[in-house]
Amino acid sequence: MSKNNPTPKVKKVQEVTPDPRIEELTLALQRERADTINIRRQQEEQMKNFRAVVSGSIVQQFLPVTDNFERSLKHVPADLKDNDYIKGIEGIVKQFEKVLKDVGCERIKTVGEIFDPKYHEAVSMEEGEGKREVISEELQAGYALGDQVLRHAMVKVRMEK
Repeated sequence: MSKNNPTPKVKKVQEVTPDPRIEELTLALQRERADTINIRRQQEEQMKNFRAVVSGSIVQQFLPVTDNFERSLKHVPADLKDNDYIKGIEGIVKQFEKVLKDVGCERIKTVGEIFDPKYHEAVSMEEGEGKREVISEELQAGYALGDQVLRHAMVKVRMEK
């Protein structure tokens, strides 16, 4: 060995018996950290649920407005179909649909679908052959926000094969 690089002296490490208080405090700290993580998760879940409730409540208040615009467009006289005023109303309806979609609200599918009381409300039943209840007409649109049905679709149902 050179003078510049002397061999390091190795000290023997003495075995130290762990202090039981340190172990106890370490376990307590780990429990507190786990509790804090759980509280944060619960708070995030509660905020998510709260936002969904608020969004659903606001959307429900706007659904009658959308319904009225759609009803008015169904009764436009043929000679006014290409009128700029009517095109403006159609633009408003499309804008409403886009806003609803952007907040996660979807129109419930109806005509041609199998009747499902979770999403549909049957107001009349048409005679037909078969065992399946199929939706023949939509009377009022239904909407869902995620898994939550905001309003059931009012429909007419007929029996089909």
